[in-house]
Amino acid sequence: MKEDLKVTKLPDTPGVYYFLGSKNEILYIGKATSLRNRVRSYFARDLKEKRSELIENMVEAAKKIAVTSTDSTLEALILETNLIRTHKPYYNTRSKDDKSYNHLVITNEEWPRVLVVRGKDLTADYTETDIKYHFGPFPSGQLFREALKIIRKLFKYYDTQIPVGSEKTKLARGKIDFNRQIGLYPEAGNKEEYLKTIRHLRLFFEGKKKLLIEELKKEMMHHAKLEAFEAASRAKRKIFALEHIQDIALIQDDRKLYRDDRSIRIEAYDIAHLAGTNMVGVMVVVEGEEPKKSEYRKFKINSVNGSNDPAALKEVLERRFAHPEWPFPQLLVVDGSTAQKNVAELILRKLGLVIPVVAVVKNDKHKPERLITTQKIKTEFANQILLANAESHRFAIAFHREKRTLKRSG
Repeated sequence: MKEDLKVTKLPDTPGVYYFLGSKNEILYIGKATSLRNRVRSYFARDLKEKRSELIENMVEAAKKIAVTSTDSTLEALILETNLIRTHKPYYNTRSKDDKSYNHLVITNEEWPRVLVVRGKDLTADYTETDIKYHFGPFPSGQLFREALKIIRKLFKYYDTQIPVGSEKTKLARGKIDFNRQIGLYPEAGNKEEYLKTIRHLRLFFEGKKKLLIEELKKEMMHHAKLEAFEAASRAKRKIFALEHIQDIALIQDDRKLYRDDRSIRIEAYDIAHLAGTNMVGVMVVVEGEEPKKSEYRKFKINSVNGSNDPAALKEVLERRFAHPEWPFPQLLVVDGSTAQKNVAELILRKLGLVIPVVAVVKNDKHKPERLITTQKIKTEFANQILLANAESHRFAIAFHREKRTLKRSG
């Protein structure tokens, strides 16, 4: 029976998989960055050692595998949680005690707060009337925290320890003001707008992204008709971000926890010129330590005079992300240092995209000296980063020489 299950054809996409029993009952639900690779891992000879005897018994009892693809690992995480809560599969509920798992609670208050609560504290600290919406449990605390970082880029919400408006000290009020200034909390006063954000959060955690995008599109059109262009632009940025969710942190943890060999897309950028003349920029793509030369792109710099690499990079990135039909990267690499990294991160923030940026710092001989990024990304992807950076430099120099040659011959 296991051999029959093993040959099931599965897509190499994020999503949720189901092991089904003889009566089509759901035995087990899991999420994956790559459905193909994850399901394949259940047929390894050392499954019992890697996972548990319980999971080995589950695979033996299974008669069929079904899957649901999602647009991102983040959405797979949310869908998995909702399905487990609804169906309560035997092997999911037996595998661990969920009292230590995280839950997401939205409070039933004038200004609802969005709180992370442990299962053991849920019934002790909250009554049914205290809670407006409840999502979870989320088995992986680390993945859940990474997911919230992505979600917070899209939705600004309160997560204060006490209800908003009941602060007694200047310190507590000052903390709220500070979090507003750095973009964690919403702007003060607009309750109608905030309750709309809470509704959008609910739709997202219910797995209703398509409905959420439809609502945002209607909102965008409404603001545009009223010529409220700043509000229309905010709605447009949210739509763009929802349609291009990038979640490298979830992919990384997925790879580490389950030995998933899915590769990521890295885009690397470089600028070339001679004392500010004939300035060009390039984009190269590396996937799984293999350059994808058919997806390389060249840019003639139009907006910059003189030697200003960060400004030229800004133009290149703005033009690149004006092409949502090009696949988006999970990691972005720039040649330079903090200045180039800051420019790239500014562009991504404006677009509402959560894509980590790595800067490759060079020495006097233009050799890589260090990477400005997290230790986790260095450990996982250093070789691919350096390859992408070397390719971008080679491609930029070749394009620059080509442009100079054409100019001389013209």
